[in-house]
Amino acid sequence: MKRPTTSRYAALILFVAGALAACTAPRTTTATASQRDWSRELSQHGTDAVLWQNAGAEAYRCYQQGYELAEMKLDANLEGIAEEKDVVPAAEFDARQPAVIVDVDETVLDNSPFEVEGIAQGLTYTPARWKEWTKRASAGALPGSVDFLKYAADKGCAVYYITNRDADEKQWTIDNLVRAGFPMADAEHVMTREDSSDKTARRGRVATKHRVVLLVGDQLTDFDERLKDRTTDRGRASVDAMADTLMQYFVLLPNPMYGVWRDAISGSGKGVTDSSKVEGVNGFFKQQAR
Repeated sequence: MKRPTTSRYAALILFVAGALAACTAPRTTTATASQRDWSRELSQHGTDAVLWQNAGAEAYRCYQQGYELAEMKLDANLEGIAEEKDVVPAAEFDARQPAVIVDVDETVLDNSPFEVEGIAQGLTYTPARWKEWTKRASAGALPGSVDFLKYAADKGCAVYYITNRDADEKQWTIDNLVRAGFPMADAEHVMTREDSSDKTARRGRVATKHRVVLLVGDQLTDFDERLKDRTTDRGRASVDAMADTLMQYFVLLPNPMYGVWRDAISGSGKGVTDSSKVEGVNGFFKQQAR
């Protein structure tokens, strides 16, 4: 092979040295804003929460404990009605059938496998992905939920499932509930989303026919929409203001994966993107660390 001239030889040395430096130098992991995979980044924010919800014996026990508490509260409230019947004139006694209202997702059905799939694929929630999941009608029953609702039905209570799943998911939801063994899982007792996520009107329709003796959910808004307000002390003041009724009529179950609490920090609704959610959460931590 013909030996390169001095100038060409020097240039070749510089090229090889530069290539070696490029191979051995530490690589930066900082991407520009346009290059960042915001969906994957946001999905990773929930890793510990989903691990806890999906795989933790602690989560398993929390649900068992929550439904044990629900049974005790139900018994106490039904006993109160029986005592009332003994002392109130028949004409004044509220003889409507008692009812228990429960949320569906992360209250009676476990959707943590959906969240696991998202993290594994670097994907976040979208309506399309969610409906692919609900169409499977394969979510498992959360610990204690089936036994409690069967207990409530045996005690003479109607059971209503008020969910913010869309109307086109109603039959899939019924199929899932039936498959999991829940009582009264039919078109009358499963009430899907209407004009908004506010469940007040649907709860009100149940209350026109029944005495609502207990509500169970994974969000405070499963009890009262006013508890969505997080402007004062992140909602704690509203909780304290309703402490007595919450104590008697509501059981809150764990859900660290998503909810009103997160939306208050990351934002929700139209115009909110994965990138703005990441920035909202990061901004919260920076502010708290000052």
